[in-house]
Amino acid sequence: MRSRAGRATTAAVLGGLLAAGCGSTDSGAASPAARGGSAGHPVTVTDCAGARTTFTAPPRNIVTSNASSLELLLRLGAGDKVIGTGFPPGKGTLPAELDAQAQRVKVLGETVIPKEKLLGSGADLYIDTFASMNMGGGMGDTPTEEVRAAAIKHIYLKSTACAAMSKRPVTDLSAVEDDILSLGAVTGTRAKAEELVGGMRKKVDAVQRAVGGIPESERPTYFFFDYDAGTKQPMAVCNRQVANAVIGLAGARNVFADCDGDYQQVGWEDVIAKNPDWIQLGVRERGSEAANRKAFDEAEKWLRSNPATRGLKAVEEGHFLRIGSERTTIAGVENADTVERIARTLHPGKVR
Repeated sequence: MRSRAGRATTAAVLGGLLAAGCGSTDSGAASPAARGGSAGHPVTVTDCAGARTTFTAPPRNIVTSNASSLELLLRLGAGDKVIGTGFPPGKGTLPAELDAQAQRVKVLGETVIPKEKLLGSGADLYIDTFASMNMGGGMGDTPTEEVRAAAIKHIYLKSTACAAMSKRPVTDLSAVEDDILSLGAVTGTRAKAEELVGGMRKKVDAVQRAVGGIPESERPTYFFFDYDAGTKQPMAVCNRQVANAVIGLAGARNVFADCDGDYQQVGWEDVIAKNPDWIQLGVRERGSEAANRKAFDEAEKWLRSNPATRGLKAVEEGHFLRIGSERTTIAGVENADTVERIARTLHPGKVR
């Protein structure tokens, strides 16, 4: 599940008609009564290129492309509208209160949902976490005429789908907040969306008051080690990835912040040249604390035993953070928790 990046940010709007992420807000909409919509509607959102989709009422049957958009809908209280998903979350990978709901959602595809399954799902909305989807094997084309003919509306999570169009690094969580607010508006759960965003802002603002004034040159350097992406050639998170914002907001410097894009394969010689002060052991959720602990142990052991990495400053000093990959690299509510956790570890005297 490689397309998980955080993208170009826009100012989050707590009221009025919401457009997700990279697009603009449709502030000129008439009231629902004047336009014939339900309470809180019509709502218009835009895709990465600015094309508009209008909802005159909340969708009834939603299909999500993967676990990130599914989790957001569950957190919003709109999980009962989800009738299928691709890239399903493994058992135990979502927070306990959401896991049981997630496991009941029908799996339409272990990876990308085949076009035929989406067309026959009965969905009236498809929420796409990827830049685009060719409905049958990749993620490179726009929706087909068949999907439009089936009356399935197609919208995107901008914080994860618009990296290629981003013209600047991701340095805050405003695009994530916009996605939450936009989904809240579309699904009629606006109040819950505002609550979730308010909680995220409270945590991040507290961290910023503590570490925001630290000069860039004095911030510790930080490497996200994506252990599950393979060890032969490391996968760096670049400045269009939401992890770049998470790391920066926590008062650290992403050692690959000079890399334009979301992910990029680098060499261990590049990591050695950066010689990070801290390394996050980026392990994906295994479904249990014991399994996660084993995976973290394996990642740390590899760094300590590999001739190319055992001399790194972070390795010699034991400066490891055991924080799951998903909450760092997939845009969502837990990004704010990760900011808090990294900041507490790196700046214990400032963040409590």
